[in-house]
Amino acid sequence: MNDNPLGKATDYPRQYDPSLLVAIPRQENRQALGLSADNLPFSGADIWNAYELSCLDARGKPMVFMGRFIFPAASSNLVESKSLKLYLNSLNQERFADPERYAETISRDLERVSGAAVEVLIADLRAVGLPEQPAGTCLDDLELEIDAFAVNSNLLTPASEALFEEITDEVLYTNLFRSNCPITNQPDWATVTVCYHGRRIPGEALLKYLVSYRLHNDYHENCIERIFCDLAAVYKPISLTVEANFLRRGGLDINPVRSTEQGLNFPAFPRFNRQ
Repeated sequence: MNDNPLGKATDYPRQYDPSLLVAIPRQENRQALGLSADNLPFSGADIWNAYELSCLDARGKPMVFMGRFIFPAASSNLVESKSLKLYLNSLNQERFADPERYAETISRDLERVSGAAVEVLIADLRAVGLPEQPAGTCLDDLELEIDAFAVNSNLLTPASEALFEEITDEVLYTNLFRSNCPITNQPDWATVTVCYHGRRIPGEALLKYLVSYRLHNDYHENCIERIFCDLAAVYKPISLTVEANFLRRGGLDINPVRSTEQGLNFPAFPRFNRQ
């Protein structure tokens, strides 16, 4: 981690420099969860939205975009966020014949550092529409006493005996999630959505468990993998998808998704008003 630029004063680059990108191996965190890279219990992706993309056209005129970078969850590495911001800024004065060449350059460089194919989508700023809230039941108005602010999977208690054997389809979400950057300790806010088919997950228990991340220091992606694994271990759902839409910093946001479902349409995943 000595080469990690996060938390250090850094001059923003003025020339294209793909060497700025820093890889963080996923396997160290996954070993702590008892996961093998060859037999992951989920598929999914980390979906980054970029709001401050810019470069020059062939004549030197600035072009500006919004973008989406989709990293497969099975990639060897995640990309350290500040290094990605610095890298994207290094493209600001680079000339490209057209937006497609710009996107291809980003895709090639992200694939190199992550160890897997990365889908890069860019769009005109005027082409983006924003829905308001996730579809599902919001947990935020539940009347609860909460005193656990360190991650604790024991908070995931089963439903009452009458409901435990009931099989249901449900989408539950909260805007109350917070974790903290493992380097700077800055808070990371997110909307977390849990979509499942199986035995009922009590909303009260789920909310208490998600709130227990409030003082937890970890990367966005690692938090969501831990949530997925804990829910899968306790409730053994037939299908499960966990998504987090984190608020952005420095023009980038990260949206990890982990799921038992294959072939999810990641480019269609929405942004909400809060984000």
